[in-house]
Amino acid sequence: MKIVIPFKKHFIVGCFLALSQLVCAQNYSIILGRPTDKNITVSVLFDANTNGQIIYGTDSTQLNQQSAIITFAKDTPVEIEIQQLARNTHYYYKLVYRSDISKPLMSSPIYQFHTQRDIDNAFKFTLESDEHLYDKKGIPEVYKICLENQAKDKPDFMLSLGDIFGDDHFPSTITSQQLKDLHAYYRPYLGAICHSIPFYICLGNHEGENDYYMKQNAPNNLCIMGTQWRKFYYPNPFPNEFYSGNSTLEPFGIGNPENYYSWKWGNAEMIVLDVYRNQCDTSAKPKNWSWSLGEDQYNWLKNVLENSTAKFKFVFAHHVRGQGRGGVTNAKLFEWGGYEQDGTNYTFTKNRPNFAKPIHQLFKDNGVNIFFQGHDHVFAHEVLDGVTYQALPMAADSTYEIGMLANADAYLSDTIAGTGHLRVSVDYDCVKIDFVRTYLPKDTLDGKHKNGEIAFSYTVGTCLANSLNEAHPENQTIRIYPNPTSQKITIDSEQEIEKIQLYSLSGTLVWSGHQQEIEVGNLANGIYYMYIETKLGVYNKKLIIAAE
Repeated sequence: MKIVIPFKKHFIVGCFLALSQLVCAQNYSIILGRPTDKNITVSVLFDANTNGQIIYGTDSTQLNQQSAIITFAKDTPVEIEIQQLARNTHYYYKLVYRSDISKPLMSSPIYQFHTQRDIDNAFKFTLESDEHLYDKKGIPEVYKICLENQAKDKPDFMLSLGDIFGDDHFPSTITSQQLKDLHAYYRPYLGAICHSIPFYICLGNHEGENDYYMKQNAPNNLCIMGTQWRKFYYPNPFPNEFYSGNSTLEPFGIGNPENYYSWKWGNAEMIVLDVYRNQCDTSAKPKNWSWSLGEDQYNWLKNVLENSTAKFKFVFAHHVRGQGRGGVTNAKLFEWGGYEQDGTNYTFTKNRPNFAKPIHQLFKDNGVNIFFQGHDHVFAHEVLDGVTYQALPMAADSTYEIGMLANADAYLSDTIAGTGHLRVSVDYDCVKIDFVRTYLPKDTLDGKHKNGEIAFSYTVGTCLANSLNEAHPENQTIRIYPNPTSQKITIDSEQEIEKIQLYSLSGTLVWSGHQQEIEVGNLANGIYYMYIETKLGVYNKKLIIAAE
């Protein structure tokens, strides 16, 4: 057990914003971060001086391991690293505490997390982006529902693709106190679900953490102060035996900026880029060849991709080349694609003599399956040279069409209005991506839409083959029969089933529920893919419907 307090005493936090009802009456928030095969970081923040400890174990009814008793200073998060965990194991934990020895011991609900999945173990993660609560484009009531929807997915972890904290609209006058408040503001929202869902941050342009601002009146500038407060409130990965990433140590108490990193989970390589803290300090918004990942980050990315043995490779960034609009049209140009704005004049070798190839070519040559980005506030799905370019919608847009109206014309295919998150389900040889829409209750009264509806789905990989879980005996605790069938199937499970979804080969959802006997006689003959969700994970089964 290691306790890490991320800043020196002179970084004591002032009065914390009132905690949301999402966190209930305990007056604390917990953010999980940096999960590995044997460790996890638990960031705990109380609104009063408190003593407490973490009690944990693999059986929710018998938590038989515990941390040391820890002193929590008011409004100052403490990072507790729980160590010596077992790989690919589901853990439960609770926080027990009291503010004074004379007061009764309090206890949180029982929370949970999962350590690194094995290569043949299915899992889910969720993605959100462009929360924008700081400038009121995003609405708190909508964001709460988006978070609740993600919690229902029971993902192993979640990522935000940036523009969550803001605000770079007044970069020369913003103060440390204002940046503290912007970062503290999200603790109660995220704390509502991230006590059981580890949280990763991918930086956006409105975070203002770029080289241009870093050099303005250091250390009292947007970049340095923003980085300090981000790290104070939220644990992000840094290089160690599990995570790869930026190894540079920055001055002014920052240390490792925790801004780009990679890790393996199940059969997937996860790679998070920072397209702003680069080697272009001539402008806050460098364009064309003035923008770069920087040689260090580029060489790190190349090394990770070329040495990864994962079947699936996912890359995340706030936006292609940091600025502009669109996906594949930008991916063909300048450092990302090698061409000038006209799309015909290839000048990569001239402009990047120390780079092996354009970023997109690096993706193509090394089997990147999906590049996920935010920034444009709209769902858009495009494919270039076998690489999927996937743009995310806003997480909290109450109009449901900000990005669609402003930026859809920058994309070439599959642009869809709406707000919400992406759910990514990863199996050994198949990945399924769902756009899960968020709706306020008042906007579902006409019956046209339903909160949590799937607006768009697609798959990558060999999803038409037999599923992994039918080939591995450790997953045979779930059985469907008869298969093939013509009228009805029965699901036999030793685990409690929480949700079942049945999809056609084209990715269309044809049935959803939790019954263990399902009538399928009204469905067309063919092959279907069944997702069976339990507390231990998601199991995939192939179902054949054939006439007698």
